Amino acid sequence: MVVEGNGRADTITIGVCVMEKKVFCSPMEQILERLRAFGEFEIIIFGDKVILEDPIEIWPKCDCLIAFYSSGFPLKKAEAYAALRRPFLVNELEPQHLLHDRRKVYEHLEKYGIPVPNYALVNREYPYQELDYFIEQEDFVEVHGKRFLKPFVEKPVNGDDHRIMIYYPNSAGGGMKELFRKVGNRSSEFHPDVRRVRREGSYIYEEFMPTGGTDVKVYTVGPGYAHAEARKSPVVDGVVMRNPDGKEVCGFDLLRCDGRSYVCDVNGWSFVKNSYKYYDDAACILRKIFLDAKAPHLSSTIPPNLPWKSNEPVQPTEGLTRQGSGIIGTFGQSEELRSVIVVIRHGDRTPKQKVKLKVTEEKLLNLMLKYNGGKPRAETKLKSAVQLQDLLDATRQLVPPTRSGRESDSDADDLEHIEKLRQVKAVLEEGGHFSGIYRKVQLKPLKWIRVPKRGGDGEEERPIEALMILKYGGVLTHAGRKQAEELGRFFRNNIYPGEGTGLLRLHSTYRHDLKIYSSDEGRVQVSLVSKDSSMLDGLEDASIEMDEAKARLHEIIISNARAKNTDESVEFPWMVDGAGLPANASQLLPKMAKLTKEVTAQVKLLAEDEDEKLALTSSFSRYDQAKAFGKTTIDVARIAAGLPCGSESFLLMFARWKKLERDLYNERKDRFDITQIPDVYDSCKYDLLHNAHLNLEGLEELFKVAQLLADGVIPNEYGINPKQKLKIGSKIARRLLGKILIDLRNTREEAISVSDPKFTEDETIFLPTKESEYQQKLQARNEDGRRSSSTSEKSLDQEDEDDRETKYRLDPKYANVKTPDRHVRTRLYFTSESHIHSLMNVLRYCNLDECLQGEDSLVCQSALDRLHRTRELDYMSNIVLRMFENTEVPLEDERRFRIEMTFSRGADLSPLEDKTSENSSLLQEHTLPIMGPERLQEVGSCLTLDKFEKMVRPFAMPPEDFPPAAAPQAFSGYFSKGAGVLERLASLWPFHKGATNGNK
Repeated sequence: MVVEGNGRADTITIGVCVMEKKVFCSPMEQILERLRAFGEFEIIIFGDKVILEDPIEIWPKCDCLIAFYSSGFPLKKAEAYAALRRPFLVNELEPQHLLHDRRKVYEHLEKYGIPVPNYALVNREYPYQELDYFIEQEDFVEVHGKRFLKPFVEKPVNGDDHRIMIYYPNSAGGGMKELFRKVGNRSSEFHPDVRRVRREGSYIYEEFMPTGGTDVKVYTVGPGYAHAEARKSPVVDGVVMRNPDGKEVCGFDLLRCDGRSYVCDVNGWSFVKNSYKYYDDAACILRKIFLDAKAPHLSSTIPPNLPWKSNEPVQPTEGLTRQGSGIIGTFGQSEELRSVIVVIRHGDRTPKQKVKLKVTEEKLLNLMLKYNGGKPRAETKLKSAVQLQDLLDATRQLVPPTRSGRESDSDADDLEHIEKLRQVKAVLEEGGHFSGIYRKVQLKPLKWIRVPKRGGDGEEERPIEALMILKYGGVLTHAGRKQAEELGRFFRNNIYPGEGTGLLRLHSTYRHDLKIYSSDEGRVQVSLVSKDSSMLDGLEDASIEMDEAKARLHEIIISNARAKNTDESVEFPWMVDGAGLPANASQLLPKMAKLTKEVTAQVKLLAEDEDEKLALTSSFSRYDQAKAFGKTTIDVARIAAGLPCGSESFLLMFARWKKLERDLYNERKDRFDITQIPDVYDSCKYDLLHNAHLNLEGLEELFKVAQLLADGVIPNEYGINPKQKLKIGSKIARRLLGKILIDLRNTREEAISVSDPKFTEDETIFLPTKESEYQQKLQARNEDGRRSSSTSEKSLDQEDEDDRETKYRLDPKYANVKTPDRHVRTRLYFTSESHIHSLMNVLRYCNLDECLQGEDSLVCQSALDRLHRTRELDYMSNIVLRMFENTEVPLEDERRFRIEMTFSRGADLSPLEDKTSENSSLLQEHTLPIMGPERLQEVGSCLTLDKFEKMVRPFAMPPEDFPPAAAPQAFSGYFSKGAGVLERLASLWPFHKGATNGNK
């Protein structure tokens, strides 16, 4: 063919008129190399000298032009060239001027119905111009009568100025966070003393959008393709989230708040980094655009074998640090993965703490009345920043800042009270800022008197004593964050085989339905989640049975009632009451109490010297400590100064150990409390991992003793024999089990509908057709009774409300995807240890119930033995259920769907393990590695979905009993409801005739 423009045969010339910094970055090179590989295009890179110095008349001629603005780019000069040579423009040029002015950007977005945050403009003709329509007060600004309460956002109208400020209210401690273009690996900084807004120029003021700490970065290539990635917001801790090639992910910002999508900023052009599937898609789409524009007589269909595939480097699969004894199963060509359900325990965290004290101080009693509505007999909970600040102010007035010698003259009760108040003060001051996730206080009135009413006329009740309960700790550590990231990478690359980049590829091509649930506990919470405390929190439903188990466990330990060598003398050692308890448990208890007392005494001495040490270490300000909540590395400077790792002070460390010493053994009653064994073990493990530099004598020996006892006590707290474990497990995990059955059933119904030949004969639904219409058609065709009766028919409607939201399907002509109809449903449940134990106990012991007599366990014999020897389900332990569909088996055959179960013990490694081993570097970083997955079934076995449902259903909440689901904090896996925003952005931004280049 002869192509108009350059006169050469069989080639379309593509001119790249972009600054060299952008052209020669890895993403642009990846896309251009793929275009060259098609053999249909000649790529001409203009270069900075040509663009900046040469007249447009001698610029190279081209058929199609890629040109977009970046710093230093002469946009008007490029416009003049386009007018002279009239190439096909991939991106329109003149409208790009609009990107320099945020006011015009917002006007344009609003013109086309794209939601933006609530905002107002302050326009100044010269710096510091006073404006009568602009008012600033302590906790708000007002523009033309529109008031913005703190926190609010301040953006320069100049789109090239990236210094964006967030101002916080006094109730949250005040101050300002500055967002900026990255410097090193940081993109924000907190300024605690800045309270006043800027007046140097013109600004946009807008409401702060709470998004759960995550932004969505969207890249558009053509009107029918959008690539989006969720990314940690720089507001969280200022650290830029980088991928393996060292570059941050960018794109225009899409925020999800209150179930809607908003575009919050557009500030330049960049590319998706290190995403080979994105590069493939971008190259294929650009090829189609070029051919349609300059050679419409040629086919633009994506070739079955992409020409660059043979030379593309194989991407390594990331595994966990330590592999389990089993491996995740693979599946044959006739099977497709349909569902992934993961129940995960949180990562490494600080020990949980509780302080109880009776208070009679008027300041504290008045505080209780202030927040309980003035009711003398009503308790109150203090959790917000304002409430905790009030409590801190009152406590500071009651406790002297330093200890005085006169305190030794006080009686023991008064001294203990002062020490507890000092502990409350230290907890509230820890970290330099408030978060109700990590600290909460209850005030319960105990006594009250009748006094004359203020102003006379009758009497009223007035509290004179209250019980204060302060709960704190349980903060995710830097090690916990690292563990979560490690496990996340493993899941993305290994749980979804056959997809190249796995989960991300499924997600970016509209073939993935992802929802994340968490309990209400702070250490469990993650971004983009729905909180469900009734499903993932609490032990109340099984409290009676657990108390009975603990009482029986105490009796077994103290009385040595357990027969010697019981575990070894029976065929199934896990069937014995109290299985796993050491034979000499009663002798180990006094040793544990003695060692605990010795460790506590050492920490007390460190606490007494703390004031002096902190004074000498002036670099550790309260704000420095606050950073500990977001840190991903260890506190090298604090460790070097001989201070505890993290933000814990010696005073709080001493309080932690003193409470354990007091609660573990009551000297007056000569009684041990075995429920404290897990807490002693937890505290030992934490200090051996994070505070080994303190060299506490006897801590290692105490850990070994505590581990022996905890390995026996913890599993038995959930039942001292399998039948009791099953009963307790069912009560705790009843709703979670019911939800899992609903997840699997809904996945099966959808998979069957997609497989129905009647569906594929006449129509296929593609983006942007609503899936609600699609589902109606599928259900209409499904009236032939193929649904089995194993789960209530209501289950189809019972999964979350957002299952009925607008959803979208992939149009395969925009991406090289072999099975566009394939759809994988992922459900992630972040929870605590109790639910992991409970779920596991039901899975392995459900066949012991009377209604299932004669059935084999869901867990094979070898796995039952491994689980018996796995006493601790540690941080990041998880249970994974994957459902596969065998497409070569008839729809009505029960073997059509099978379940694969695996589990991981999590970070199951002693901090005392040989320091010369392969894990030594991890231990030096205060991080325990995560064990790989282990099978719960024999290789080659087939656990059908029908069998799984039959075995689990007696212990699960029926679908009809489920209450309405809570709304998610941020967006779900689909761009449901907000997907229309993506469509409009893809067709508008930035005013393309063809495709945009990964732009903002």
